[in-house]
Amino acid sequence: MPDTLALAWYLMRLRMRTRLQYRAALVLAWVSQGFGYAGAFASLWIILTRFGGMGGWRWQDMAFLLGFHTLGYALGACFTFVQLRRMEEIVRDGEFDSLLTRPVNTWAFLSFSGFNIEYGSHVILGVGLMAWALPKVAVDWSIFTILQLAASLFSAALLTGALITLIGASALVLRRARYIFGIYFDFWELSRYPITIFAAPLQFLLLSGLPFAYMAYVPVAALLGKPVPYLGDAAASVAVTVGPVAALIAAAFWRFAIRRYQGVGG
Repeated sequence: MPDTLALAWYLMRLRMRTRLQYRAALVLAWVSQGFGYAGAFASLWIILTRFGGMGGWRWQDMAFLLGFHTLGYALGACFTFVQLRRMEEIVRDGEFDSLLTRPVNTWAFLSFSGFNIEYGSHVILGVGLMAWALPKVAVDWSIFTILQLAASLFSAALLTGALITLIGASALVLRRARYIFGIYFDFWELSRYPITIFAAPLQFLLLSGLPFAYMAYVPVAALLGKPVPYLGDAAASVAVTVGPVAALIAAAFWRFAIRRYQGVGG
């Protein structure tokens, strides 16, 4: 385990040093991503301030939700998205076959060697929104609620990484996965909003089979004391357990997919 952690840290530092060789390009990427998100959030701000809220959520509540969503996604995706989005090409070109010959966990190597610091703009925006919103939302802050916030954020990051891992691993079995990412982001867009504005069947789907509601809505609603459909008082505890459970499922599926993998030649 110490050797694995040392290798992971080395791969991350190597990746960061490589990306920092082109600082101007990195800053431009951060700025462009930041403006893209800021434009979408500004549209929501206009709607919420004009109509007074959305499903009982005021702008400060939504700012908390959007900040949590952006930060949780960034913390999970920086280890998984860019790396596993290429799984089709990695499998097709035989690169994954060569990874299997190395004395290191394949997921760990892909994850840490491709650590993506371009999510810096997401982190800055997410932290900034939460820092602005937290003093304004109706949360009775205590040691317990602070720990709940930290645990829920960690769980949301794990959930993001787990879902992306599940999609990437499917390329080992199906030889295709990129189209599933399109479906993923369709539902990911919905996870920015309070699910109470959607119809009951979609609410149930986002809380069960496609657990995108746990990326932000459930943990934030639990902290704000807002009712969560189907979960009720269990929302806070479920919010902090979904991520670890999803990570275990993703790890099991990754091992299963490797066992089923037959190489680039089929």
